[in-house]
Amino acid sequence: MHAVGMVAEFNPLHNGHVYALQAARRLARADVVVVVMSGNFVQRGEPAIVDKWTRTRMALAAGADLVVELPVYDAVQSGSQFASGALAQLDSLGVTSLAFGTEGPELDYMALARNVQSLLGEQRDEFTDYRQTYASQLAAAINHETGSEVTAPNQMLGLSYALANLELSRPLRLIPFGRQGVDHDDPDLGPSGTMASASAVRSRIRQGIGIDALVPASTLAALGAVRTTSWQQLWPLLRYRLQTAAPAELTVIEQMAEGLEHRFQAAVGDANDFADFLRVVKSKRYTYARLRRLALAVTLNMRRGDVIRARQQRVTHVLGFTDAGRAYLQQVKKHVTLPLVSRVSRDMLEPDGPFGLIGRADALITTITGHEQNYGRVPIMEDLNDA
Repeated sequence: MHAVGMVAEFNPLHNGHVYALQAARRLARADVVVVVMSGNFVQRGEPAIVDKWTRTRMALAAGADLVVELPVYDAVQSGSQFASGALAQLDSLGVTSLAFGTEGPELDYMALARNVQSLLGEQRDEFTDYRQTYASQLAAAINHETGSEVTAPNQMLGLSYALANLELSRPLRLIPFGRQGVDHDDPDLGPSGTMASASAVRSRIRQGIGIDALVPASTLAALGAVRTTSWQQLWPLLRYRLQTAAPAELTVIEQMAEGLEHRFQAAVGDANDFADFLRVVKSKRYTYARLRRLALAVTLNMRRGDVIRARQQRVTHVLGFTDAGRAYLQQVKKHVTLPLVSRVSRDMLEPDGPFGLIGRADALITTITGHEQNYGRVPIMEDLNDA
């Protein structure tokens, strides 16, 4: 069986994602679509709107055959680590191609990555203009050196995939395709009225505005059956943590750098809510996404050493599959390079176990939703999709 890989958050799964799943299968001529999906926390630095099991159910109903978890220590990171963690999962599962939607499907991402790899080696220390984000400085350098405009979010993510791909002993075939509908984070609907960005869908859900035309019926049903999560629930926890932690405790948090712990603690006292807090700590040097990721790492107490240890014990956590996905797992299970986990044991959830950090982070989602996220959970199977 030939498999194509995709990396997704499905936060939540909408009509544009259905198109992407179909395009991946068609363009790769694949028998199986393998999705590496962010767990309960996503790259923009917030909890997914619904838990990873609910979103797995959405994915299987919409055309995915096998869904595995991108753990929190890879999911809540900048594009380079996000991509590296995702491609490590696909590589272990024997997937030979990666399809992704982008604003620039015409770009040769592998050729661009080789140029950028050389550029980073030569000029990394020069990206120190504190009046601009690192991403802006990198985009300008890429344009100067290669003549390619790589500024849109999914162009940058595609480049991250290509850079991560260069590090694999068996690089994947990259299959970029044009995105359908609206731009990333666009608040408006597409011309058809049936396409919207995931952020627009989330905004409508939180405002109580109907999304029936924007998502498959299976997504609508799944959303109606569970409690949604957002920074609104996490903000009191972040505020308490920043008010009570010693600065030395915060310096060891993953991604904490350049004295940001002092900036965070100084800002929290006068902030009315999380959005207000972000406005106070924002500077030209840091994007909102970077600050949200750091705030989430503080809330989850994601220490740098814990993250390093977790990555050294990386596993493939199977969240769900169809009959085709199950057959594919049977085909590759003897050759995988990461341990396959279909049921999380208590030993795995010990602080020094492979799910120690994941379990600690997911405990917050269990508290909010009332649903256990790891221990004893088994993959969602195709015959349960309509249950």
